[in-house]
Amino acid sequence: MPYLAHTGNLQVAGFAILMVGWILGTISTGLVQWRVWHVANTTLITSGIAWIGIWRTCFFSHILVSPNLKIMYCQPFSVTDSFVPREIFVAQGLMLVAIILGAVGMTVCFFGLKKVYQAPSDASVIPLWFTAGGILILLSSISIIIPVAWNMHSVVNNFSISFPSTFNMPSSPETQNVGAAISVGVVAAIFLLTSGIFFLCYRLPKEFDHRVYPIDEEDSVFSDSMSMGSGLSGNSRSFISSNLSSRATLNCDGIKNDAFIYDVDDNIDTRFHNGAKV
Repeated sequence: MPYLAHTGNLQVAGFAILMVGWILGTISTGLVQWRVWHVANTTLITSGIAWIGIWRTCFFSHILVSPNLKIMYCQPFSVTDSFVPREIFVAQGLMLVAIILGAVGMTVCFFGLKKVYQAPSDASVIPLWFTAGGILILLSSISIIIPVAWNMHSVVNNFSISFPSTFNMPSSPETQNVGAAISVGVVAAIFLLTSGIFFLCYRLPKEFDHRVYPIDEEDSVFSDSMSMGSGLSGNSRSFISSNLSSRATLNCDGIKNDAFIYDVDDNIDTRFHNGAKV
């Protein structure tokens, strides 16, 4: 089996980066701090700050408190709600798609790395595993970049959201800032993009050949003859050496019987067996 472990060092680093990026993307999906709204202090919003995520909106209150929370009030929303803007609607779908694509891509790349270290007989399938995994990871990165960039654009332009009265939220803030979820999403997209490029860069060695050739027994005999023939005459040693070097150009059917060599200088029939005179 060929040794290929040294060819996957970049992909091992890419797999580590992939895991970090996928975890950050998952965290960004669940965070509520996509948009940070600064509103006027009211009897309900006591902190003057409200957070808008892609799944819910929350703010601190001493009057309204959600179950299982001490001083925070949250209201979930879904894609079926008419007041949800398109950038949040798209973010809900694409962030879930990014998580799924990242998980599948991670699995595919894991099996590719497994084949690298197990050195399979058919190593030509390894680049196919890494190419498939790299494409899935790049698609996951794009699925994060789109909603992150779109919601960042909405924050920069201070877009408003017409919440229903049951949410106890103003329709527009005084000012709004980019939340931590968008920053985490940007880092996750960069990590996934880098990892995908690493996997697509995998190449097998140019002179890679997984075939195994048997040892030529006749060549081993000649090697033994050359190593043991130090006691032979100079003409005999040179004759054996030239005959061995020319064997590579001869067909198997045309190789002479090297057990008998005629020494022209001495006019003596000299028989050699494993490099020794008899």
